[in-house]
Amino acid sequence: MTMTEKILAKSSDRSKLEPGENIWVNIDVLMTHDVCGPGTIGIFKKEFGKDAKVWDREKIVIIPDHYIFTSDERANRNVDIIRDFALEQNIKYFYDIKDLSNFKVNPDYKGVCHVALAQEGHCRPGEVLLGTDSHTCNAGAFGQFATGIGNTDAGFVMGTGKLLLKVPPTMRFVLDGEMPHYLLAKDLILQIIGEITVAGATYKSMEFVGSTVERLNMEERMTLCNMVVEAGGKNGVVPPDETTFKYLEGKTSLNYEPVYSDESAKFISEYRFDVSKLEPVVAKPHSPDNRALARECKDVKIDRVYIGSCTGGKTEDFMAAAKVFLASGKKVKVPTFLVPATQKVCVSTTNRNFPGRMGHKEGQIYLASPYTAAASALTGYVPRPTRVPVKGKWSYSLSYFIFCIVSLEDVDY
Repeated sequence: MTMTEKILAKSSDRSKLEPGENIWVNIDVLMTHDVCGPGTIGIFKKEFGKDAKVWDREKIVIIPDHYIFTSDERANRNVDIIRDFALEQNIKYFYDIKDLSNFKVNPDYKGVCHVALAQEGHCRPGEVLLGTDSHTCNAGAFGQFATGIGNTDAGFVMGTGKLLLKVPPTMRFVLDGEMPHYLLAKDLILQIIGEITVAGATYKSMEFVGSTVERLNMEERMTLCNMVVEAGGKNGVVPPDETTFKYLEGKTSLNYEPVYSDESAKFISEYRFDVSKLEPVVAKPHSPDNRALARECKDVKIDRVYIGSCTGGKTEDFMAAAKVFLASGKKVKVPTFLVPATQKVCVSTTNRNFPGRMGHKEGQIYLASPYTAAASALTGYVPRPTRVPVKGKWSYSLSYFIFCIVSLEDVDY
């Protein structure tokens, strides 16, 4: 069996599974946030009773992150609802924020849910993690089955700890070769999505293996898995190894059981990439699979640059951008926004460039790596690969992921 099949088999008390089977799965972690939490809670109370108790108060993680800083009263009401529910149910892992004016007095606030799940030790090899957010697949970087679900399914899980799932077939992506210094994982996943399209992995598992993947740190692996949903994937997964285990040290006290694909496992398809031959790419408007080489977009004028989100708001993302800024010795030429995903992070980048996703519906959004984004901020254009020294080595001034907001005319965001 493949990794995904083994995880689902273990979680459904089955010795053997095949793609297409419908099975009842025991859930290890359920995450919800302030966008879908109220709907999930409403369904839970409707179906199980207004006084019902959740199946396990220590397996539910509730994170206010999307609406936490808005001044909209209706959005604030969403946060109030999940706060009241967390207190009512005595939810162990409710990462609340109580004072928006002073972060230092909010030790429980964790930031963007997907990064917080990893940093707080909720992502463990061999387990099943579900969340009411499409980018829950981010957690597959830890060698677990992680996917997004809707409010109805989440309400059912909240009451029973189980969910009926169809076993997905697995696509295998073998990434080998020395990764050039000017590339980041964002370039790799944009390359893959451009290859298979936004529908190429619909209800399929995407497994990432190879020498290149083995050398990636956990944050880079999270970038790969985070955007599998942009290809329609059910989940993404990376085999756990010493890098995984070391990251988890001190983050969780729970035992976990890693699983790996068998040598005789059946994959629905296999794609191979020689990473040493790749170069920085971007996704042009208005789709993550509208791939182009960064150098082909050198005449695209940039209005704003944003580095952040669950995809590009991690520490390594900001370190990548900082390298470019420091090497240039120059100031940015366009408004540049660096938004850490959590309080433990320096800065990061995003995953979707659909119309209206970043504000005005006519805004033209280019998805890119932190290197490319930082270089764009310095020049005001999507840059050509120009060489800059980084730690004694020559490297292109492009890489990780961020999106550059581009407009054909002045836009009021």
